[in-house]
Amino acid sequence: MNTRLAKDNILGRLKQAKRTPKTAEEMAFFPWGSHPSITQEDKAERFVEMMSANHADVRKTTRSELTSMLTSIINHYQFEHIAIGTAGEYISDIEVASSSKQVTAFNENIEQWKSELFNQIDVGITHTLGGIADTGALILWPNEHEPRTLSLVPPSHIAIVKKSALYGHFLQVMQDNNWNHYMPTNALLISGPSKTADIQQTLAYGAHGPSQLIVVLLEDE
Repeated sequence: MNTRLAKDNILGRLKQAKRTPKTAEEMAFFPWGSHPSITQEDKAERFVEMMSANHADVRKTTRSELTSMLTSIINHYQFEHIAIGTAGEYISDIEVASSSKQVTAFNENIEQWKSELFNQIDVGITHTLGGIADTGALILWPNEHEPRTLSLVPPSHIAIVKKSALYGHFLQVMQDNNWNHYMPTNALLISGPSKTADIQQTLAYGAHGPSQLIVVLLEDE
């Protein structure tokens, strides 16, 4: 039997196999957040705990105080050169909070400001699709208005996540957002600052991305 025929036989058997639909909870082996008694408050508490354990700086605020919170963070960390997107639910708050600093908006081809992005930008600010309480992770869905470079290249990253957009676990994210029909081509999961360990098991931050992650957890109003 030649290789092509063997491959066709295997694929044919796979296509004929019976499929048994499973819920997200069954597939996830009952991860944290699966039980129906878990509230949004529980998710928020778990999310903050897990993100903090991963060395992220988590700040809680309300919608009305978002601008002042972002301003406070920018001043606290002494960020001077900030990269932002061009659209999003909180873009006005981001623009006002960073207005006294040098701001680079992503409104031109990456090739035209690559040097600035890699060598001069202190921090990138982004929205998020939500967060995962189980492991403590942010969900980003980059697009032409907020490319992934804003969260992956600058040495620091500020991310805004709504409390109402916290999920119990990752499969819940895929299920609730119908990713089986519309899977994002460029989803990012960020669980903390970039880190790696060399052969001597020495943990280092910022080796291949931001060494600092600041998460703004926004109470819905």
